[in-house]
Amino acid sequence: MPTTDDYGQGIQITSNTDAPDIPKTALQLAAGLVPRSIMRFASASARGATLAGDLAPVEGMLTWLRDVDRLDLYDGSAWVTVSVGNRTWTTINLASGFTQNGNSNGTLQYRLLNISGEDSLQFRGAVNRTSYPSSPPFSYVINSTALPSSVRPSTLRTVLIPCSDTNSDRIALKLDVQTDGYLQVFGFASSIKPPWIGFNGVTVSL
Repeated sequence: MPTTDDYGQGIQITSNTDAPDIPKTALQLAAGLVPRSIMRFASASARGATLAGDLAPVEGMLTWLRDVDRLDLYDGSAWVTVSVGNRTWTTINLASGFTQNGNSNGTLQYRLLNISGEDSLQFRGAVNRTSYPSSPPFSYVINSTALPSSVRPSTLRTVLIPCSDTNSDRIALKLDVQTDGYLQVFGFASSIKPPWIGFNGVTVSL
């Protein structure tokens, strides 16, 4: 009769008194080890189609989703994100009139983060603007191309960002991270024409 492993994980191990049955032994080991390892799936939908019925997920299971590079944990009732794999910085293409490395703060970039199980979008860097119209519009869209759908928030996210006090009556502007992937900055006026606008440390929930 099979015994269980010494680590208390309930993995069935064929005993010496069992009749030889290599396929059965292999299946027992696979059935015990696979659910306790990090299982890999193409997507969340592929995971859902596989882990169903008799193979339904149990508390403590870990999976890696290849399409979003994400490690998830099943907490007994739902899959929760443990980490996101892609943390590389990506440069944002700027709209006409803006250039990179404002106030020597580096190139404006973004990356995907996971904070306490929640996917978030983080920015760094700053942009320059050397000239404005005499009466500038109240807002400017900073990026020339939209951010990818994978890093767009589910609803509008509004935060404050710093700006130069040179040629500006204020030292902060309003940033809208829009659901369409565009970054719109508000607060410009005839007396508010900052030569640089900063994004370092700005993080919004997705």
